[in-house]
Amino acid sequence: MSSTNYPSATPQFQEPKRDNRGLIYGILIAALLGTWGYIIYDKSRTKEVIQQKDVQYAALDSSKTLVQKEYEEALLRLDGMTSSNSRLDSLVKTKDKDLEGLKSRIKGLVGKQNATAKDLNEARSLVKELNGKIDGYLSEIERLQGENQTLTAEKATLTTQKAELETSLSTTQTEKAAAEEKVNIGQTLHASTFKISPINEKGNGKEKSTSSAKKADNLRISFDLDENMIAETGPKDLYVLVTDPAGNVISEEGLQSGTFTTRKDGEKKFTNKVSVDYEQGARKNVSFDLKQTEKYVPGNYKVEVYNNGFKIGESTITLKKGGLFS
Repeated sequence: MSSTNYPSATPQFQEPKRDNRGLIYGILIAALLGTWGYIIYDKSRTKEVIQQKDVQYAALDSSKTLVQKEYEEALLRLDGMTSSNSRLDSLVKTKDKDLEGLKSRIKGLVGKQNATAKDLNEARSLVKELNGKIDGYLSEIERLQGENQTLTAEKATLTTQKAELETSLSTTQTEKAAAEEKVNIGQTLHASTFKISPINEKGNGKEKSTSSAKKADNLRISFDLDENMIAETGPKDLYVLVTDPAGNVISEEGLQSGTFTTRKDGEKKFTNKVSVDYEQGARKNVSFDLKQTEKYVPGNYKVEVYNNGFKIGESTITLKKGGLFS
């Protein structure tokens, strides 16, 4: 007969259950403390980062302010120099396109709301470039001014030299004119050996010397032109003045009378103009007849000969009412 298992009537011994709540609470508290610790740590780190950012922002702001100041100083420097130096102002105006581009780039970088260190470094570099250009303009002006001073000095020297040359030239021209005048005067001929013969013309063509004013038909005037080593060979004009006993210069259309200029007495009337071919250094005899329309009257007739504005010789003849020729 099989045996049937029945629950034992006698109860078995069971161990009492453990209370884990304390452990759980401990774990929860530890976790909470860990969380708060992390939060506090994270907050501390965040604060540190914020402080670092603040420092960075302050540094950027300071750099931005410094760059802005450097830029404004460069502009003030440029404006001050161009307003006081017209040549620099003119030079800068020729470079306007380059300068405006540079200033616009600097202004854009400095004016950025959130300008980075890179932006500010670039702006500072551009300000440095702007100052370099300003220095270059000044150097160029100084060079030009130096050249201008050199040119001014050279011009002054040339002006002085020109004045000296003009003075020298004026002196030379004066001396030349004086020398030419001496030569010109030296070329003046001289007349000598005068002979004046009153001529009576016969109906048969024969001539006879006379001293009678009534019988005189013309005056035959003869003289020599002396040797002159300066006077050039060629035609020479001689102006003959014949003054009648009343003191008047005989002047007739038929004799081609006129006026000429003397060196001492200005304009004078002449009776006749005689052109002769003169040979340098040779003596030449000149002879011509002076036949006036009016009859000759008794008295003294003076004959004067001029050449080159100077009187070169004279002689006098007396016509009488009658008697021998004198």
